Amino acid sequence: MTTVLIVKNIATEGPGTIADYLKEKAIPYQVLNMYEPGEMPDIRPFTHLVIMGGPMAVYETDQFPYLHIEAALIRSFIKQRKPVLGICLGSQLIASALDAKVYAGGTQEIGWSTVEITAEGMTDKVFSSLGLETAEVFQWHGDTFDIPKKSVLLASSSLYTNQAFRYGSNVYGLQFHIEVSPEIIEEWFTSNPGVNLAAMLDHANKIYPDYRERAQLFYERFFA
Repeated sequence: MTTVLIVKNIATEGPGTIADYLKEKAIPYQVLNMYEPGEMPDIRPFTHLVIMGGPMAVYETDQFPYLHIEAALIRSFIKQRKPVLGICLGSQLIASALDAKVYAGGTQEIGWSTVEITAEGMTDKVFSSLGLETAEVFQWHGDTFDIPKKSVLLASSSLYTNQAFRYGSNVYGLQFHIEVSPEIIEEWFTSNPGVNLAAMLDHANKIYPDYRERAQLFYERFFA
């Protein structure tokens, strides 16, 4: 039976529509808040691992030592050939756990943007659910990563070549936020004066039904 471990790095970056899907399908899951003290759960019963985002960087382990634990979790699930999904920081952690370089990208990518889906992405059994040739996605990051060895590039944007990858047959790293809803976006950016929140939310409300539908299909295939 599918049982999911979801790892959070900060209170405000939760699983969003991922949790909505799991609840709807009655799939058991547990959220592990890495930013709070507590014991690690027994990971053996979990069939899937999901690593969420956060404002910290993979290379800031001196300030956030629990990132070492997350890397170990990722390697353990990969070694056992269990599916892993990383969102934003989570994708960077997967790349780092697979010995790829993670580094500051030099520019912020924030808001709705289009990614170009590679030929491999369009034929991928899970990732192809997001679109054919292009997909509109929500971004909020300044760091980027190299594609790990033996991985397949699935999507790129005009600012960042490496937007999504697959390692093996069931490990996915997505630089963008597949899990967002208009409510989540509003929570994230209400206190950010550098963002046109009204325009961002207006566009979110227009495309959200389709965005959620594509995300739901991705979850259906990933958690199968």
